Amino acid sequence: MNSIQNSRQENSPFLQLLMLGFYALIGLFLFSIIGFALVYLQYGGSIFSDLNWLSSTSSYYLAAQRILLTTQQIGLFLVPALFLAKVEGQKTTVFYGFKKPTTHLLFIVMLLMICSMPILEWVTQLNQKMVLPESFKSIEKWMKAAEEQGMKTTVALLKMDHIGIFLINIGMIAILPAIAEELMFRGGLQRAFGRMFKNHHVAIWLSAFIFSAIHMQFYGFFPRLLLGATFGYLYIWSGSLWYAIFGHFINNGYAVCAAWYMQKNNIPLSEADKTMNIAWYGYIISVILTVLLFRYFKKQTE
Repeated sequence: MNSIQNSRQENSPFLQLLMLGFYALIGLFLFSIIGFALVYLQYGGSIFSDLNWLSSTSSYYLAAQRILLTTQQIGLFLVPALFLAKVEGQKTTVFYGFKKPTTHLLFIVMLLMICSMPILEWVTQLNQKMVLPESFKSIEKWMKAAEEQGMKTTVALLKMDHIGIFLINIGMIAILPAIAEELMFRGGLQRAFGRMFKNHHVAIWLSAFIFSAIHMQFYGFFPRLLLGATFGYLYIWSGSLWYAIFGHFINNGYAVCAAWYMQKNNIPLSEADKTMNIAWYGYIISVILTVLLFRYFKKQTE
């Protein structure tokens, strides 16, 4: 990683963070316009007479929601990271570190993501039981309402009646976020924070915090924080963003494949938000295997 970061004289990390924020605002604005233009071409101008469809679960508006989600991902995460590398005068693959991954380590990342699922599920259960003090009850009520609405929208988007929609969801929910978000949060933010604080642990956890917070899913904050930190350590140890991207893809792709499997077996998608019933020793085994795989991955990349 040090050879990647010190390959040339760069702008200060503080300036890089400012540039990322500025590019994100501009990118979100411009690509939202592009998204709405595409929606207009498909649905006509009448769709803008009532914008309640933005949070609707009606199948009629799902294509419009997918268009906007895709363009916003590109504008908010992908474009800023690409522009930062461009401004610094380097190729994206060199600036962020896209060293060719090995099949062996990709397999370890896949095992790591699978073995960590039970412990992440346990953290999710704890997070969902979060209760705020009485003075913050109004905030808690708003958070729960936002979470419920977000879950309804997610379930609607995951309804797949044919293989074409399944492939679209794999691209929109698994592939694009894995590339765009890892470029932004691990490649952009974590890299800049690492140069700023000279401490990769601070950089990893601070980037993971922002990564989780920006999703605005309060009752999934802590498992997403741990995922962000996991991707951060995979990146810092290997010096290649590919492993973080692959881990991110597995995590998101699993959700899409699980939803597809449930529908093919006539299991209601509403069951997807219910936690798994795992014995206590399953969580312990998950922790042990996750730690061992982490240590093995680090040793193999040293």
